[in-house]
Amino acid sequence: MSYTRAYAAQEPSRAAVDAAPGWQLLEFGAPWCPHCSAAQAPLKDWLEGRDSISHLKIEDGKGRPLGRSFQVRLWPTLVVLHDGQEVARVVRPRADADLAALVAATPTT
Repeated sequence: MSYTRAYAAQEPSRAAVDAAPGWQLLEFGAPWCPHCSAAQAPLKDWLEGRDSISHLKIEDGKGRPLGRSFQVRLWPTLVVLHDGQEVARVVRPRADADLAALVAATPTT
C-alpha cells in the first residue's frame, strides 16, 4: 500500500515533482490540522489497492514554495499527478464520496 502516515521531512522542488514519472498523490496539509486528520481514514481506504500511486504528505504553510506553486489555499488539498501533470484535485475530503474525482482519474492497481 502506498499510504504514508508521516509528513515529508523536506518538501521536493516543483521541478522534481514535475519530472517524476508515473502516478503521484501530493497531500498538502499540517499534522495539527483537524481537517487533515479527518481526511486520513477515507484517504487510506482510497489508496488501498492503488500501489502504483506514490503518496507524499507535504506540510504546507506560509513561505512553503511547493504548496504555493499548486495554489493550495485550504487543507488538506490532494493533487494527483500523472507523469508530472495534474489530473485531479480534491480539497477537504471528509468521506469516501468526496474522493470521487480521484477515483475517476486514477488506476486501481
